[in-house]
Amino acid sequence: MTVAPEAPGARQATGRPRTTLPGPARSAEPGGERRRVLTQLRATDTYAMVGAVGAALSLTWLLFAWLLPFNGAVGFVVMAYGFFLLIYALVVSFDEDGPAIVDRIAAAVVRSLGLLLVAILAFVVFYALVEGRNALVHLNFFTEDMKLAGPLEPLGVGGALHAAAGTLIMITIALVITVPVGLVCAVFLSEVPGPFARFVRTIVEAMTALPSIVAGLFIYATAILGLGLDQSGLAAALALSVMMLPIIIRAADVIIRLVPGTLREASYAMGTSRWRTVWHVVLPTCRSGLTTSVILGTARGIGETSPVLLTAGFTNELNLDPMHGPMVSLPLATFEFVKSPEPTMISRGFGTAALLLALVLLLFVAARVIGGRGPGRLSRRQEHRRVLASRRDARRFAERPAPPASTPPSVRRTEPGSPS
Repeated sequence: MTVAPEAPGARQATGRPRTTLPGPARSAEPGGERRRVLTQLRATDTYAMVGAVGAALSLTWLLFAWLLPFNGAVGFVVMAYGFFLLIYALVVSFDEDGPAIVDRIAAAVVRSLGLLLVAILAFVVFYALVEGRNALVHLNFFTEDMKLAGPLEPLGVGGALHAAAGTLIMITIALVITVPVGLVCAVFLSEVPGPFARFVRTIVEAMTALPSIVAGLFIYATAILGLGLDQSGLAAALALSVMMLPIIIRAADVIIRLVPGTLREASYAMGTSRWRTVWHVVLPTCRSGLTTSVILGTARGIGETSPVLLTAGFTNELNLDPMHGPMVSLPLATFEFVKSPEPTMISRGFGTAALLLALVLLLFVAARVIGGRGPGRLSRRQEHRRVLASRRDARRFAERPAPPASTPPSVRRTEPGSPS
């Protein structure tokens, strides 16, 4: 058997064959194309970022201090940011090509905007804590109401207990109303398509932009003036429910529609009905996303002031009955406190705002702990129940009587003289 000579064009100019098998142990040969890694932060990227920031700050300071008649912190930051993008693009262009430069600039813009939002949030929280520090250091601020405290009383008298209790009662009633109604409506929109579902989705999307004062006026006209309900915590909770319901429905609808259709098809293939599929497959799969939708609705309702101002009234005393009497919330108490010209009342107002932030953070953490587990992840109590159920099943199978041994069919004997 003779081997045909290799054609002149069978190999590349570098001496390698045209077709090579990839392998993990193969090393890059000299003259080959260098692989670009996009997911790792290289030292040159850090140097380019730090150099661009330093050059932008120096150039902006030179223009503001010596060359141009500019002043102001806002103008300095805006001009420095523009110079930073230009210098960073120039530095990156020394090592990368066009698409890589655009990618780096886009990443820098996105990260800087995220950093800006975090800085604004931190400033708001820090400012509320600093302005309300004089009230927050007193224990009575958390254990007393304003029944015995006037505008001229020192910070050692009175507190925001009535406002915190009112906020918890209102938001609890609102969640009891909105969570089941919102989730059922979201399941209807995603699992029962049709003209009516499209109409409901359009109404829900329109209600997401509903002004809060309109929700308060609606409950004031229907529940208080029409049905004769007093200004109370229940009326305020109804107004908050009107604000929270479209947010929960819209977010839950989007989350449920993200569940893969193959899960539903697998459930239907096993003979399961639609609603058992929703209850046992769809909702457990998107449990974490549904928790996020409830958190968004809670964040929308817990900080509202206008609906509570029209429907709950205002009181300086602790009222735990949501059916009768006015009830105040933390946002409404903050609004009323900061209107006073007295420094002590203003400090109480900022302390109440800081207490609202802490309460919202606590509720969000609790919601994440309760419903933030991913699909298929069980809590310790659920795992314990699964183990006990498995043990019961094993014990039941072990106690079952053994099936009788199969005997071969008996051979029929024939008597002498009997017909065969």
